[in-house]
Amino acid sequence: MKAELTSFLDKYEERILGQSLNLRLLLAAILSGGHVLLEGVPGTGKTQMVRTLANLLGGSFNRIQFTPDLLPSDITGSTIYNMKDSTFQTLKGPIFTNILLADEINRTPAKTQAALLEAMEEKQVTIQGETYPLPEVFFVVATQNPIEFEGTYPLPEAQQDRFLFKLHIDFPTFEEEKNVLKQVIENSFNKMPFASILDMNTFLEIRKEIEKVTVGDNVLDYIMKIIRKTRETEAIRFGASTRAGISIGKAAQAWAYLAGRNYVTPDDIKMTAKPALRHRIQLSPHVELEGATVDQIIEELVGSVPVPR
Repeated sequence: MKAELTSFLDKYEERILGQSLNLRLLLAAILSGGHVLLEGVPGTGKTQMVRTLANLLGGSFNRIQFTPDLLPSDITGSTIYNMKDSTFQTLKGPIFTNILLADEINRTPAKTQAALLEAMEEKQVTIQGETYPLPEVFFVVATQNPIEFEGTYPLPEAQQDRFLFKLHIDFPTFEEEKNVLKQVIENSFNKMPFASILDMNTFLEIRKEIEKVTVGDNVLDYIMKIIRKTRETEAIRFGASTRAGISIGKAAQAWAYLAGRNYVTPDDIKMTAKPALRHRIQLSPHVELEGATVDQIIEELVGSVPVPR
């Protein structure tokens, strides 16, 4: 792993306390070229987590607060008529950035949510029939509140499938939370400015190195057995798609690289399978009635697949 990434993670964990695993998974996701769905109660530092990531990468950052009256053009941009020049001008929206935070994405109707689909999959935006490319590094992080459903619009399965990971943001430990509280009260929390650790050129070089991380046939078989098992077990109503297998493989390459290896192991697959699958499968009604969670079913499923030697 490049020394810059080690420094990056050290500074990231120094700024965001109590979320070490999620920070590494978030970094693995952007290194894989994917997008992330963050789910957590308000006040757990989701926005700060994404803003700090952008600052450390030296990339541009935009945040959109999703509301019921938000229009697709508020995200992508629009065309206006310039009476002075008698020409039409395109005003690009906040989606034209390196890192986009779609805050409370499920508070806006499906039509507006869909404005992100083309951008997330094809890295381009169409405005009034004209197509514009997005930056080479384009990363969407969408947040959801898991405890409040009034006035929300659940994400369609097709759009959830566009996200590489779904991460759960939990509360930090007692000592970590106490440390945050102490620093905020003493007015010393994250006040010092900090320089970016990486730049976009270095980041793209790292991405190219990650693409060379070896995924052996036995590991590919392991991924496929897990994916196909989701379609065969009675506990799952709708199994994972082919895109899910691709997501696990790409994320595992990044995870292996962060661990300092140039090859993927079954443990890398186990680590990335849960966040890559939890938003892509639906449990059978009888399993939900019994109180089982998606994470529990994924753990049982992955544990039932023989690990390659």
